[in-house]
Amino acid sequence: MGIFNALVVDPDLEWEFIDGSIVKAHQHSSGAACEQETAIGKSVAGNTSKIHMAVDACGLPIHFSVTGGEVHDCKEAPKLVAELPKGDYIVADRGYDSEALRLQIKDKGAVPVIPRKKNSTRGNDEMDWCLYKYRHLVENVFARLKHFRAIATRYDKLKRNFEGSIALACAFLWLPM
Repeated sequence: MGIFNALVVDPDLEWEFIDGSIVKAHQHSSGAACEQETAIGKSVAGNTSKIHMAVDACGLPIHFSVTGGEVHDCKEAPKLVAELPKGDYIVADRGYDSEALRLQIKDKGAVPVIPRKKNSTRGNDEMDWCLYKYRHLVENVFARLKHFRAIATRYDKLKRNFEGSIALACAFLWLPM
């Protein structure tokens, strides 16, 4: 994590994008012998982990966290947003639609750009759809991260080891800058 944090020197914080992506865990990655956290959850697809990522306006990762694959985006989002530096806008998809998260983002001094769910009684009148179209930047980061074999299929038993692999891959994304 230290190398990654050292390389994130001057992110473009006008827009911050957050999203999560599920990673299938290899069958040998579960069952760690020690009592340390593994962040591997059970789901329909088997053993999975979820990477919650925050990306700056240039499409470079600025912060991430790892949970079990069954953890919903809205459950981890408050911790992720609390760790982010102050930005102008925080953009997320419908999975992050909650009033508590919107209030947290506004209290942080940013504008939430999160579409409401289909069954919401409130409309999307204040939604900035032009800015929302740039949300593909966080999806591109996941696509680039999954080129690394150790991330595309999780082989590590412990959460700290998997976080180290993700931090190293994120550092490689920052190096050309």
